[in-house]
Amino acid sequence: MKHFAELINALESTNKTNAKIDTIIDYLERAPETDKVWFIALFTGKRPKRNVNTNLMKEWALEITKLPFWLFQESYSSVGDLGETLSLILPQPTEKIDRSLSHWMTDIISLKNKTEAGKKEFVLQSWNGLDYIERLIFNKLLGGSFRIGVSSKNLINALTRYSGLETSALMHSMMGKWEPGEISFKELISAENVNPDNSKPYPFCLAYPLEKELEELGVPDEWLIEYKWDGIRGQIIRRNDEVFIWSRGEELVTGQFPEIVETVKAMTGNFVLDGEILAVKEGKVLNFNELQKRLNRKNITKKMLSDIPVEVFVYDLIELEGTDLREKPISARRAMLEELLLSQTSDKIRISKIIEFKKWEELDAIRESSREINSEGLMLKQKNSPYHSGRKKGDWWKWKINPLTLDAVLIYAQKGSGRRSAYYTDYTFAVKNGDSLVTIAKAYSGLTDKEIMEVSRFVNKNAIEKFGTVRTVKAELVFEIAFEGIGFSSRHKSGVALRFPRIVRWRKDKTVDEIDNLEEIKKLIQ
Repeated sequence: MKHFAELINALESTNKTNAKIDTIIDYLERAPETDKVWFIALFTGKRPKRNVNTNLMKEWALEITKLPFWLFQESYSSVGDLGETLSLILPQPTEKIDRSLSHWMTDIISLKNKTEAGKKEFVLQSWNGLDYIERLIFNKLLGGSFRIGVSSKNLINALTRYSGLETSALMHSMMGKWEPGEISFKELISAENVNPDNSKPYPFCLAYPLEKELEELGVPDEWLIEYKWDGIRGQIIRRNDEVFIWSRGEELVTGQFPEIVETVKAMTGNFVLDGEILAVKEGKVLNFNELQKRLNRKNITKKMLSDIPVEVFVYDLIELEGTDLREKPISARRAMLEELLLSQTSDKIRISKIIEFKKWEELDAIRESSREINSEGLMLKQKNSPYHSGRKKGDWWKWKINPLTLDAVLIYAQKGSGRRSAYYTDYTFAVKNGDSLVTIAKAYSGLTDKEIMEVSRFVNKNAIEKFGTVRTVKAELVFEIAFEGIGFSSRHKSGVALRFPRIVRWRKDKTVDEIDNLEEIKKLIQ
């Protein structure tokens, strides 16, 4: 744990990419093999389930420190992170526990079968044997909130430099189903065995936002244009009569789309398709909010299957009969995809439409009208481009329609975490609903550091009520909120939900009387 805590502390202390990569390599050169596996697991989101209730952790810490609850709450409000707050208030350790990261993870996982008394004994003994940084990491691992500011790209770059393996093969090797206690570090990163089971997906090929004039892309005939859809990006895998569906977030979501599984099982051959899972009814693509109602559910009812049917709009073929097709140009992959799917009858799997055009200026009107069919805009793909692992600038571009916007007033504010724990950075906004205000969105990004400090001063002076770390404030500050889509939602007081809301600008020129009205906002819903 000592070396791992030093790693985390070093990574949190710099925002320089090369320094982060050097720090990771240094850790890998010192860490035991089993710790390296857990390092990759934790940094790629494979955290164990929370086996200790965080409320119990607070109770035990207060029992040790004898702090009154109100003082703990004030401390928590100021720090903004539970694990860090607990580490700060606990007394200095009287012992020293020196265990490897993998040993700690084994112990934490084994808590699942222990009684509350057994869990308490383990936690208190651990707190008493760890210094502040180690205790902080322990709390985050225990509470299931371990996150670190290292991008997947930086992680892969560090592992590539350390291992000497090719980046795309390394990314592929780390994807799919694997458990830290059941695989060695060498097996995990080995590029020699990239498909140990039928379910293993490929790293997704991603696009950059278009940052050029269309004319700068060259000859129009060299580009393949499709609609960009707002659904669940997925790889649909059929190997040896087994079917698996992976989301772009590397989650196995097979059980959430039983009709897709049934359809693909009825097909023939072995293949890996890349496409967008969309809610489609009577030939019309539904709003993402409808699709969202089906996500992360243990059981998909017959009514839900009927009310929110799904289809896959497929735009790429990346494996066929065990052959990796990623190095072939997309024009060739597309031809093979059409041959594969057109030979099989399916009402749930369709090929993404190619947009025919001759001149670049023709695309402007097509893009502008794409919202009418619930599309986000256009995808532009170089016809000779391979299927990259991750992003490569120049081959795939996404050209999204301009976001929708509305003016709303700030009514709740909450402090951030980490370096922003002293400032209010998480905001809830409301719009008019008759003579009252109704919440419509939360946003966490879009303001400069200077503006965040200014908003925080306003919150401190104008807070009306306090609910833990949340403050209710006077409805005075108006902001312009941008969002990608909007749909009806019973989970929000306003009855609508915004897709990817973020702050565009602080409207100091407007008052609360000038914010948008809910009824007018609802008219934006297709």
